[in-house]
Amino acid sequence: MLILAVNPGSTSTKMAVFEDEKPMVLRSISHSPEELSQFDDVIEQLDYRKQLILKELERMNVDLAFDAVIGRGGLVKPIAGGVYEINQLMLDDTHSGIAMHNHACNLGCLIAYEIAKNIPHCRSFIADPGVVDELNDYARISGSPLMNRICIWHALNQRAIARRFASEIGKKYEDLNLIICHLGGGISVAAHDHGRAVDANNALDGEGPFSPERAGSLPAADLIRLCFSGKYTEKQLLKRIAGKAGLNAHLGTNSAMEIERRISEGDKHAELILNAMIYHVAKNIVAEAAVLFGKVDAILLTGGMARSEYIISRLRQRIDFIAPTYCFPGEDELEALALNALDVLRGKREVSIYE
Repeated sequence: MLILAVNPGSTSTKMAVFEDEKPMVLRSISHSPEELSQFDDVIEQLDYRKQLILKELERMNVDLAFDAVIGRGGLVKPIAGGVYEINQLMLDDTHSGIAMHNHACNLGCLIAYEIAKNIPHCRSFIADPGVVDELNDYARISGSPLMNRICIWHALNQRAIARRFASEIGKKYEDLNLIICHLGGGISVAAHDHGRAVDANNALDGEGPFSPERAGSLPAADLIRLCFSGKYTEKQLLKRIAGKAGLNAHLGTNSAMEIERRISEGDKHAELILNAMIYHVAKNIVAEAAVLFGKVDAILLTGGMARSEYIISRLRQRIDFIAPTYCFPGEDELEALALNALDVLRGKREVSIYE
């Protein structure tokens, strides 16, 4: 089986060609701010990014003979986890704005569909998008009946890491209780109860620990007062939640490596802020143990910042008392996408219908 996997991000489009489980091509196409400035909206980047992928495939002499094209899922309405065949309703919802944010991941299903539709017998999918919602009833309730809790999290990578860990210890993901923390530009923490993520934070929109680019949970009354202060527009304040927030707001950079360099040179303020982020991440991880009644088989740490010995060692000091902690640095999202598509093509998993 030949599969094309596509993962659009804010400043790059990652792509991979797999022959069965074997990666044949891995590429990351960078997009400069100048290139993206010509577009008023992320959805307008569709043809631009699709053409770059097609040109890259042509440059590498890859024939367009795919059995499936699978894209990163977008921020459409909440759905259960699984592999979804792209249908017209999903395309309509993505174009119409039901997708809750102007985020590059919304391009995933559109690009996959546009490429696949011109290839005979080629199917198009998404898998485990960030809006996967398997929360238990308690998790949905907030302190105000005006607002239910929702989750936007790194479902694809967390599930891929969970299955990888389970395989390594000779078990199934569905047999385990896990707490998984994705440490990236956003940070998501989820409690996985025998194959279902029953509690997870909204890692994009203002909940959980602060991260390199996101504010996490904020004092609600202070935020309301700031909204009515007249000092900021709605757009500016939303940037203070996701984008110009977290480490970026405090220290002017979203790079943990840069901050660690400053710390090594004696910058005490940088040390305070990074250690505060670690503190809040640990606090959120420990809170998920209560969701699982303390019965936790393992804690899994993943994402780009999981490469940092500084961050991981300090996290371990605060969370190792709960359960054994394992580290899976980086992201396996392209491989996860391809393997999800392969399982459907081989009949090992049923495809879900977006409705």
